[in-house]
Amino acid sequence: MTIMGGRRAVAFVSGLFLLGAAACGPPPASPAPPATGESRTLPPGSALPSDATCQARVRAAAENRTVNSRFNQTPGRSTAPDPDLAFAHRVTGSFTGTTDEIIQWTACKWGIATDVVRAQVAMESWWHQDAAGDFTANPGICAPGHPIGADGRPGLCPESIGLMQVRTQYFRAYIDTAVASSAYNMDIAYAVWRSCFEGRETWLNTVERGRQYAAGDAWGCIGRWFSGRWYTAAANDYIARVQDYLGRRVWTTSDFANG
Repeated sequence: MTIMGGRRAVAFVSGLFLLGAAACGPPPASPAPPATGESRTLPPGSALPSDATCQARVRAAAENRTVNSRFNQTPGRSTAPDPDLAFAHRVTGSFTGTTDEIIQWTACKWGIATDVVRAQVAMESWWHQDAAGDFTANPGICAPGHPIGADGRPGLCPESIGLMQVRTQYFRAYIDTAVASSAYNMDIAYAVWRSCFEGRETWLNTVERGRQYAAGDAWGCIGRWFSGRWYTAAANDYIARVQDYLGRRVWTTSDFANG
């Protein structure tokens, strides 16, 4: 199995997170690293910090998404490792805290710049663990607890769920906990990012792609989460959107605070 990404870019409309349209175009040049003193992207082959180490590094942050409280206070649990995911053995979701604290913990654990994670989570869900997307008419791939018609769209159900829109059909072994726990939802998503960043996903060179896949491309791996492909038009558009959110630090804006 090739593990695809989360759902497509989202917009918040009448209480539902819906699929967004993608445009073509190459991604802009990578912005400068964030100057927050928080986690930085660790090169491939780096020793990754433990759950406990990252818990100790988290800075206290106020909750700006009270709707997440139940999910944020639900720790994950280790699951039998999926052989299709290189870092499955590290996925625990063993952290509770505010939404930003969970983001910090995840960024530390997987060795990726904290503000990049903040920007991508904003793109995926606007920091809502109850966000739902990738609506489908196939009842066999509905997210747990979201049967056909239950989310206000007759004949449809969401396939993807949570802060990082973990997608049911590609994450069967993890999806129940990814629905229940914000930290676990984040943990599984960035395990995929690190697997890609380490060069483990060579299958990307066997499918449609805009260039050859190789290790060490942080932005390419962010685009892969969205599209399941390497620098295709859809991936490029998603990368550009996340970079725009990063450049504007959208999570600090009034629109975001009111979302």
